[in-house]
Amino acid sequence: MPTIRIDNKTIDVPPGGTILDGARRLGIDVPTLCFLDGLTPSTSCLACMVKLRGEGRLVPSCATTAVDGMDVESETDEVHRVRRAALQLLLSDHLGDCLAPCQRTCPAGMDIPLMLRQIADGRPAEAIVTVKRDIALPAVLGRVCPAPCEKGCRRAKADAAVAIRELKRHVADVDLALENPYQPECRPASGKRVAILGAGPTGLAAAWHLARQGHAAMLLDRNAIAGGRLRTEFTPDDLPQAVLDAEIGLILRLGAELRPNTAIDDSTVFDDLRKRFDAVLVACGAAAKEQAGRWGLAVAERGVRVDRGTFQTGLPGVFAAGGAIRGKCLVVRSVADGKEAAVAIDRFLMGRPPEAEHPFSVRIKHVTAAALATMLATASGASRREPDAGFGPWTLAEAAGEAARCLHCDCRDQEGCKLRRYAAAYRADASRYGSADREFREVRAASGVVYEPGKCIDCGLCIQIAARSTDSLGLTFVGRGFDVRVGVPFDRSLDEALGELAAECVEACPTGALCFVERSDQESARRPP
Repeated sequence: MPTIRIDNKTIDVPPGGTILDGARRLGIDVPTLCFLDGLTPSTSCLACMVKLRGEGRLVPSCATTAVDGMDVESETDEVHRVRRAALQLLLSDHLGDCLAPCQRTCPAGMDIPLMLRQIADGRPAEAIVTVKRDIALPAVLGRVCPAPCEKGCRRAKADAAVAIRELKRHVADVDLALENPYQPECRPASGKRVAILGAGPTGLAAAWHLARQGHAAMLLDRNAIAGGRLRTEFTPDDLPQAVLDAEIGLILRLGAELRPNTAIDDSTVFDDLRKRFDAVLVACGAAAKEQAGRWGLAVAERGVRVDRGTFQTGLPGVFAAGGAIRGKCLVVRSVADGKEAAVAIDRFLMGRPPEAEHPFSVRIKHVTAAALATMLATASGASRREPDAGFGPWTLAEAAGEAARCLHCDCRDQEGCKLRRYAAAYRADASRYGSADREFREVRAASGVVYEPGKCIDCGLCIQIAARSTDSLGLTFVGRGFDVRVGVPFDRSLDEALGELAAECVEACPTGALCFVERSDQESARRPP
């Protein structure tokens, strides 16, 4: 049994085993995209490269047999640069959206496509869980948000954007009408306490998310009731007070505490808060700029000066967000800031690095008319529908019909895509070597498999797996040079190619190029215009 060293750690490798086998035994996560146990290594992705110390050679760990006495470098800056370059080359030929345009343009980053699929499937109870993962006041925003997400909706280029705001409002209103509206499970109590100055949209959102994270949040507001500018900037027709009260009630029921009629006007009171609480969030809107000097906070042009990545002020343990740092801003931006500030505060309280992680995402930059037609072919052909005049409520069926107009721009394998995971881990720049200059295509099989050639990295795993079948046609590489792609020989169907091994091929795909459609995709294709 050969003994090798990887990053100065010694490990025994079974006879015939590879450097990758040794790395895995040591718990080292070497990225692999074109390798799968039991299949022949193709060494095409080059993401698993390591360096043989002494020889100075870079080799693919998945196909290099371990030899006794080998000394290997894996987790070094040099090797990481090589892996990053390999990932960036793959990304330059990758055509697809990780996140849908609507989600990218939503200030709160809500998973809008998932919400739409859940509504289309008649599952509003699941949709509200998706919404409230990112948005604490969905019934409020469903009425007063200017819907930047709809400006990003790709469907707008064909006829009209999906009515995302109204659908969010729909699931929120359905939930509020229940005897027991949705309340998420919270983490166990952390013992940490956070003082939030201001019970407007930013403070309320922060309290909601901090409570979910197990922290005790206390809202201190100079007014008699919570709501801040939500009480003054909108008419009762635009935002009924009962709706606002109901959503504030859910935040307080989750565990946040409200101290009304509490002004923090001088440094003595502010300093006392800093001593009694583990963190302080300044969320009292534009008025914070006037108070900042008394509290010892630096001021920028629009408000309190913070590190925009962490919302931290110059005072340890003090954060600021929303109108307090931006001056005038959209309510949805304030709510988004509340969420992001809560994440930053949670990291601070738990002793983690302050910089928040942002999801890695590539996107299709140019959608041609032909590509848009391909996307439209599997969505409902119905025209945009909104609630009746006076905001009469939708039925579940009407909401499902509107949600089914979604083009499903997001990736079906966001969480499982290894290319995305490793690109994020190695901080790959998706635009380093340009971007794919190809047409979006989608092949659907009757069995429910979807193949997007633009996402394929030609790893060949599905070809090897399908070759095991005794009664299916299998897959092959089609084309020449840079135009080589995995395809079905003889122009036959995808089902004929994959046969009974379709699920295994989908499971092995490292980029989501092969996936199964969701239930709502199938339903949408059957709905008449």
